[in-house]
Amino acid sequence: MATAKTQDEPKATGPLKIRVAGVERVFDIDNPVLPDWVENNALTSDRYPYDKKLKMEDYEKTLELLQTELVKLQAWQHSSGNRVLILFEGRDAAGKGGTIGAMRYYMNPRTARNVALTKPTETERGQWYYQRYVAHFPTAGEFVTFDRSWYNRAGVEPVMGFCTPEQHKQFLKETPRFEKMIVSEGIRFFKVWLNLGQEMQLKRFHDRRHSPLTNWKFSPMDIAGITRWDDYTRMRDLMLKETHSGHAPWTVVRSNDKRRARIEVIRHVLRALDYTGRDLDAIGKPDPKIVGEGPKLMLG
Repeated sequence: MATAKTQDEPKATGPLKIRVAGVERVFDIDNPVLPDWVENNALTSDRYPYDKKLKMEDYEKTLELLQTELVKLQAWQHSSGNRVLILFEGRDAAGKGGTIGAMRYYMNPRTARNVALTKPTETERGQWYYQRYVAHFPTAGEFVTFDRSWYNRAGVEPVMGFCTPEQHKQFLKETPRFEKMIVSEGIRFFKVWLNLGQEMQLKRFHDRRHSPLTNWKFSPMDIAGITRWDDYTRMRDLMLKETHSGHAPWTVVRSNDKRRARIEVIRHVLRALDYTGRDLDAIGKPDPKIVGEGPKLMLG
C-alpha cells in the first residue's frame, strides 16, 4: 500500500521519535548500527509464532516442489485458457516483490506477467479509478500478479492525503462490487495481504538504507510509513473489514519470515486451483499459524 519508489540516493532523515509496542523510542535510520531493541524483537514482532526462521535447506526443498507445481499450473492454463489474477498488498518491506519473484521464477514470462504501476499520469487521474488496472488484467491462459493494486486507495492515499475522505469511502463501498465483476467474468482471483511486525519493518528499512544494492528502494514514503504506523494500521483494519467478501476474500500471511511467507502464499494458490496433474502431497498443507482468511489472522 504505497506508491512507486524513485531511484534517488537516500537522504539523511535524522532521529525519529516513534511508538513501538507501547514504548516511546528514538530510531535513527541513518545510523549504521541497528539498535538492540529492533534486532532482538524483529522476528517475533506482532506476536509472530516462530522465534527462528525456517531453515534454508527446508525452504529450498519445499520451494522447488512448489515451483514444479507452478510449472504444471501454467501448462494447464495454456491448454485450458484459464486466467489467474493475484493482488499482493502489505506495508512497505513486507516482501511482496520477493514473494512474486519466487512464484514466477520458473514460469514462462511470456504468459506470467507482473504489474507494478507507477503513480498515475494526468490522463489516468481523469479516468475511472480502476481503469488503469483493468488494462493489465490477464487474457486467456495468463498468470498475472500485481505488486500493489487499486488498494492504494485503501492505505497510502487516505493516510498521506492523496485522496479525499469521500473518495476513500466510495472506494470501500464500490470495490466489493467491482471485484464481483472480476470473479463473475471467470478470472481466478486472489488477494494476499502480507502482514509485517513493526520492528521487522524497521530492520528491513535499515538493511535497505545501508545496502549499496538496495538503497534505491528506500524513499520518503518509507519514512512516512515509519512515523505513521498506527494510521496505516487503522486503514488496514478498515480495508479488511469492508472489502473481505465471500467472492473475493483476503488471504493474510504473516511475513516476518520471508521464507515461510513465500511458501504459504504459493501453497495457498496451488491448493485453490484444480489444475491437471496437481500433487497435493508435494504442495503440502497450510500452516494455520502463518496463513489465514481475512481479519481472523490479524492480531495487531
